[in-house]
Amino acid sequence: MSAKILIIDTATENCSAALILGDTVTALCEEAPREHSQKILPFVKQLLEDAGLALNQLDAIGFGRGPGSFTGIRIGTSMMQGLALGAELPVLPISNLAAMAQGAIDAGATSVIAAIDARMGEVYAARYDAEQGLAVLQGQEMVIAPEQLLELELMQGEGLVAVGTGFEAYPQLLDNGRLQVAGDCRLPSAKMMVPLVLDQFKQGLAQPLEQVEPVYLRDNVAWKKMPGK
Repeated sequence: MSAKILIIDTATENCSAALILGDTVTALCEEAPREHSQKILPFVKQLLEDAGLALNQLDAIGFGRGPGSFTGIRIGTSMMQGLALGAELPVLPISNLAAMAQGAIDAGATSVIAAIDARMGEVYAARYDAEQGLAVLQGQEMVIAPEQLLELELMQGEGLVAVGTGFEAYPQLLDNGRLQVAGDCRLPSAKMMVPLVLDQFKQGLAQPLEQVEPVYLRDNVAWKKMPGK
């Protein structure tokens, strides 16, 4: 049976949605800071209408669970909750750092450093290596000052590809000359998440809504779960 999965992501400046129907993927994406709450639902409606599908005909919902913009993550999480609750769908949470790494791996990279500008002199960052075509986390996701990131062992090695806005905000991260920037993966999108979503779905890793939480990486952010959850 072919998977039917909707993916949404509003965790960064990109507002995006993608629909997987078996081997076919359709996607909408717009870089629209501060407009996510107005754009994401129309994106979802358009994808479903074009496919002739109702929400309750889907098998699962994937979403960008962070890290990224606090407001953007909240918008995406609220949207995911509403859709999943209304149609009683399981959820596939995807790291926004992993999504960018996957985009670079799909373009041929084998080792990727993903970094999102976290403001306040820090980045959200992680290293991913390609394993059977998928971005696999090496170590852990972190929020870290650029100068500290440069000192970590994960930043060492040849053939590392850099993705994300962290490298735009802190160009000193590129000073060691070992990183090659993949400019077309500067922001994550729902379409980049497709291979990761499908892998999780095939492994049976879709989660009940009440078990899903966003990931901010900063400790001082709380998320209110749905009432009764």
